Amino acid sequence: MRNIFGWAARPRALFNDNKGGPWGGGGSGGDGNGGGSGGPRNPWGQPPGKRPRAPGAGNVTSLDDFLKKSRERFSGGGGGGGRFTFQDGKPYWLYGLGVFVLLWIAFTSIHRIGPQERGVITRLGSYSSTLRPGIGLSLPAPLDNVQKIDVEKIQTLDIGSTDPTAEKLILTGDQNIIDLAYSVRWKVRDPERFLFQIKDPESTIREVAESAMRAVVAGVSLDDAIGQGRSEIEQRVQIVMQQILDDYQAGVQVQGIAVKQSDPPAAVNDAFKEVSAAQQEAQSYMNQARAYALQLTAKAQGEAAAFDKVYGEYKLAPEVTRRRMYYETMEKVLSKVDKTIVEPSGVTPYLPLPELSRRPPAPQGAAQ
Repeated sequence: MRNIFGWAARPRALFNDNKGGPWGGGGSGGDGNGGGSGGPRNPWGQPPGKRPRAPGAGNVTSLDDFLKKSRERFSGGGGGGGRFTFQDGKPYWLYGLGVFVLLWIAFTSIHRIGPQERGVITRLGSYSSTLRPGIGLSLPAPLDNVQKIDVEKIQTLDIGSTDPTAEKLILTGDQNIIDLAYSVRWKVRDPERFLFQIKDPESTIREVAESAMRAVVAGVSLDDAIGQGRSEIEQRVQIVMQQILDDYQAGVQVQGIAVKQSDPPAAVNDAFKEVSAAQQEAQSYMNQARAYALQLTAKAQGEAAAFDKVYGEYKLAPEVTRRRMYYETMEKVLSKVDKTIVEPSGVTPYLPLPELSRRPPAPQGAAQ
């Protein structure tokens, strides 16, 4: 701090109007040292025992001293080194260049590769090696170039659209047309092949997906494409896509296919909806018929089992079983009709109690 304040004070001293310095003037009655006027001592005055300076030479000497000390700070106090050199005679920009080169080598040669990343090294434009997760080393740029690839990120590519105005028409196996919209999930498996084997990976994956989807849908019917066969279509498209990409050596792994829209074309969509509703209604009737058939079958099987059980009892005691069956049958029949009992010796009056219970009560006026 003392040196800083001292450097700040020197320019003010150079342009001061006081000929004796900032601590006193060199006016009349003084010797330039402040002794005659009783003021402070002039620091630029002639020290005791030295040869006196010429009048008016104090400021020039101070400026020469300032410039001389400035040159000594840059040149180490010796001549011949130049004004931009250190004490060892070398220019300071050479040291700055060395530091810059070291930093450049450190920042372009040491690479940190994340757990989900791989670093592909290209040396003068050609593939050299692949860095694994951790700290990796390479030659400084521009000799080596390291490109980090995320091999764990699942990327999604949408093909077609759920927008009714945008159609992705595909021909089915039964000569019908279907509007499909689906998505492809994929990730990088081999980063070096992914970078150098195919020019535009996303466009290649899109074209392969469209080709595989058309090939698979061309072998199924319309009902399967818009109904229960969608999951099978997704699995078959994934297998076909993976085979084609492996043949291309694309370094891509297909994670799955998801069909988002599977409808007829918009021009005939209403008619297909009516047909679909009719098919569902027919299927509902068929399910009801099957349920009724199963119910009758279960009832018949139960009656057959009961008959077998009665037949076993009949074989053990035929007369008793026959009479019991007769009584049970007559009870079922006579319980549903009006009865009149007639004895052989004559007719006995019979009081129809069930009929009386069913008759409505007579009005009170008629009873009186």
